[in-house]
Order: sequence, then C-alpha cells, then structure tokens
Amino acid sequence: MRESRKNHLAIVLKQHPKTTRLARSLRERETWGERVMWSWLRDKRFSEYKFRRQHPVGPHFLDFFCIEAKLNIEVDGSQHGLPENQIADAERDAFLAGQGIKTLRFWNGRLRREKEIVRDIIWRALQERAPHPLPDYCSPTRRGAGENKSL
Repeated sequence: MRESRKNHLAIVLKQHPKTTRLARSLRERETWGERVMWSWLRDKRFSEYKFRRQHPVGPHFLDFFCIEAKLNIEVDGSQHGLPENQIADAERDAFLAGQGIKTLRFWNGRLRREKEIVRDIIWRALQERAPHPLPDYCSPTRRGAGENKSL
C-alpha cells in the first residue's frame, strides 16, 4: 500500500512539461529585485525556510514561495503600478488567499532603500505562519565564553 501512495504523490507533484519550461524561462529573465531576493532566500539561507522560485499554483507563477509557511513573496516593478495590473494583482492575491497562501509584495525600489525592513517583514510573516526557533547563536540567553556563567 505504501508503494501505491508513493507513486500517487509522485504523480501529483509532477508538473506538465510546458509549465516547467515557462517557470524556467521566468527564472532566466529575473529582475534586479528578484536576484536580490533570491540571494536572501535560496539554499535555506533564511532561517532554514525552503523557498521555490517561480512556483506554479493554479494559473499563476509565484515569485518566491515557501510551502511550509504558505507564504508567497512578490517583487514588483513599475508595471505593477498601472491600474489594470493592480486589479490583476488583487484578483491573483484573492485567489491565492483562497488557497491559504499569504502574499507579501515589495517594490524593487524598496529593496534598494529598506533591505532590513523588508527582511524583518518577511521574518515576522514566516514566524506567524510556521515558527522556527532562532539558532542558538542568536539566543538572548546564550552567554559568551568569557562571561560569568553563575549569574
């Protein structure tokens, strides 16, 4: 029975070749802001959360998606400021919310000016949705080697 369940999961996770090609194409044409964001999130660099780039969900491709936290991070350029694109983005975000996925949107310019603020917003959203403990070296109760441990 386990083998058939394993095969079923493999089938469910497999993407259509056209979808895979499109996602790959989107990754190859990433913007400056997407490169910056990916440098923060790739290889579980962000407190061990795993993110995927250009992950398909329904008819949409999510810029950066953490399955564990059901968190989507979008890096938007100036074209997203156009009224028709704002309407499309709102509809997309509503569709994703219906799937239990929270979307955070950041303008490219904000990544340049407010890197720490953007990272903090992402960290708080991840912690709200799928908490990870801080690494030991970040713990406020950890004492350095030269400190008096009897305090």
